[in-house]
Amino acid sequence: MKLHSHFGLILSFIIAILLLTACSDKADQQQMIHKAMAMESSDECHLCGMLITRFDGPKGELFRKEQGDTVFKFCSTRDMFSYYLDPENKRNVSQILVHDMSKMPWETVNDEYFIDAKKAWYVIGSKKTGAMGKTLASFGEQSDAQAFADKFGGRVITFEQIDFDALM
Repeated sequence: MKLHSHFGLILSFIIAILLLTACSDKADQQQMIHKAMAMESSDECHLCGMLITRFDGPKGELFRKEQGDTVFKFCSTRDMFSYYLDPENKRNVSQILVHDMSKMPWETVNDEYFIDAKKAWYVIGSKKTGAMGKTLASFGEQSDAQAFADKFGGRVITFEQIDFDALM
C-alpha cells in the first residue's frame, strides 16, 4: 500500500513538472517570436517599399497574429502607424516595436534599442525628419521625449493618442 501511494505521488509530481515545462516552453516561444528582427540593408519598408536602412530616424516593426513569426518592417514610425491605424490591420497586430531614440543616434539603425511601441512616448511635429519626412520620434521614457521636444520642437503624446491627424 505504501509503495502504491509513493508511486502515485511521484507520478503526480512528474506530470506537474511536464505540464509546467510545456507551458513555459510555449511562453518562451511566444517571447522569441516577438523579439525585434535585425534591420538588414536589403530590407524594404512594408508600406512604401523603400530600403529601410538608407534613412535616418526611428524605425518600426510589427507582428500580425495570424502570421506567427513574420515581421513587417517599416522605414519610419510614420509609415508603421499609417499601416497599423487601418482598422483591418489594427485588430490583427499582436505586437509593435519602435526604436528608443534616447539610446540610438538619429542617423544610425541599431537593433538593440527596440521597445514596446504601446509603452513608448512620442514626439510629433519636431524639426527632425525620417524616411518619409515628418515622423514620430519614439522614446522609452517621457522625460527623454520631453527633452527631445524642448530641443527640436513638437509635443509629447502617448501611443493611445496616435491617430491619422498625428501623422500629418
